[in-house]
Amino acid sequence: MKLIADSGSTKTDWALLAGATDDDGICRIATQGINPVHQSEEEIVRILNHELLPQLQGKTVGGDALNVEFYGAGCAGNHAATLMRALHTALSVAPTHAGSYASETAPKLTISVASDLLAAARALCRHDEGIACILGTGANSCLYDGRAIVKNIPPLGYILGDEGSGAVLGKLFLNALYKEELSATLLQEFLEWLGMTYADIIDRVYRQPLANRFLASFSPFIHDHLHTPGVSQLVVANFRAFLQKNVKKYQRPDLPVHALGSVAWHYRDQWTEALSAENCLAGSVLKSPMEGLLAF
Repeated sequence: MKLIADSGSTKTDWALLAGATDDDGICRIATQGINPVHQSEEEIVRILNHELLPQLQGKTVGGDALNVEFYGAGCAGNHAATLMRALHTALSVAPTHAGSYASETAPKLTISVASDLLAAARALCRHDEGIACILGTGANSCLYDGRAIVKNIPPLGYILGDEGSGAVLGKLFLNALYKEELSATLLQEFLEWLGMTYADIIDRVYRQPLANRFLASFSPFIHDHLHTPGVSQLVVANFRAFLQKNVKKYQRPDLPVHALGSVAWHYRDQWTEALSAENCLAGSVLKSPMEGLLAF
């Protein structure tokens, strides 16, 4: 059996192949995002135990060989080792018919951990050359030769970089609202939608964990107000900064620029506008890499 995971900062999509009941022979599962940069080994094990394993019950995992391919943000170096240990800890026990977990029926495990960027490249480019981009809560990009990533401009995270991401879009939107670049009416409507005050927002960004997710959570409101003067231009500017500071540094204007992620998908028109403005060759846009990974 094979278990494929694609994890972003907000959500992890899992696909279990074999022993499933879906028409396509694949059992699809969702859990919260897993990122070993921001979460400890114990926190990751807790997520796997409470969210993944209950959904695997009845899917014929116990006693079978299980090949796990995990693609995720932050999966490099020591952080990849942390995730590997967490996966071994959680998956080295298997569900029994009673719903508990017994180590004597544990499957034989093979686990590989790779970056979400490699997942994006494989899903978007398959076996061809191209530039693959992730535009979700975070942002990243790479030059891919059809087999491996050959160059990556580091995204630097939402504080130092991450241009094009949902987190940075949320940051730019807040800045534009409070710096009076967008209307006072829009600010009031946003605060009512959010159910927070200015002080609440500052506390969530500077004093609470996972500020990147909080900032990216503004995206539905932003998307619903693309018709409002200045909002669509803000999204395009965010994408153009991403292309200028990342994609164009690869110096391969001959290659298509592919993108995946919720931000790329929901703001496809603004993404296309930004590509045209920066004279970049438009490639495909996917909401999630899973279908491409399954095909790869």
